[in-house]
Amino acid sequence: MAYTTLISAADLAEHVFASNWVVLDCRHDLANPDFGRQAYAEGHIPNAQFAHLDTDLAGEKFDADKVFRGRHPLPDRANFIATLRRWGIDDDTQVIAYDAHGGMFAARLWWMLKWVGHDAVAVLDGGLPAWLAQGMFVSTEITSRTLGTLTDKPSLVTSVSANDLLNGLTVAAHTIIDARAPDRFRGENETLDPVGGHIPGAKNRFFKDNLQADGRFKSADQLRSEFSELIKNPETAVMQCGSGVTACHNLLALEVAGLSGAALYPGSWSEWCADPSRPVAQTV
Repeated sequence: MAYTTLISAADLAEHVFASNWVVLDCRHDLANPDFGRQAYAEGHIPNAQFAHLDTDLAGEKFDADKVFRGRHPLPDRANFIATLRRWGIDDDTQVIAYDAHGGMFAARLWWMLKWVGHDAVAVLDGGLPAWLAQGMFVSTEITSRTLGTLTDKPSLVTSVSANDLLNGLTVAAHTIIDARAPDRFRGENETLDPVGGHIPGAKNRFFKDNLQADGRFKSADQLRSEFSELIKNPETAVMQCGSGVTACHNLLALEVAGLSGAALYPGSWSEWCADPSRPVAQTV
């Protein structure tokens, strides 16, 4: 049985040392890029390896023409495959991603593995806090694995560009869902990007609204009910956020809810607002 959305701490504990399972620690702090690696060194789920958002799960911020692609653009596909192989991932490997932030960063890795055609990837529901709550121990041992043989396969997910969204605005071709906190969506308290606001016509679904009080995801039924109020057809929906990270949390929630087919706008607000010719909306 492959896990393709979420996995419980109890189920992970039964397989954490399995030879064909790879566990990746995705902890991060946007304000302190060294936080995740330090936290990993202080203690992590046994057999886990560390995945850094900035260097492993993102690529160059500027393209060959010096055009800004956003704060966390997708990496070169071949480079990402090489990274996955370095972690020992083969075509039949079960991958588990976790963080300590309700899946905020782990969901990005989940989506990216689907992007390169690998379906057997899941996020630890509740993250490291759920693991510790089960009485499981952590390790400081650094794991290394034999180079993997993962192959690049057709993508299982879709993405759109800034131009795709811009061209579709006048005809409302997409239902755009912004995963940022409500104040940033309104254009208030913007500290990460140079311009406050949101893409015209976008709706706000703060990614943390996908979670229960204990940091685990809400039930499939509840997520389906809540998202159905925002999205009529998932296949015309686009998830975005500040830099293409927490939008993946909404995409994971949609998958849990059985509402497959939404696309990711990887550049998200950080790319969109960098071009002054693109329209900006603010809520007063």
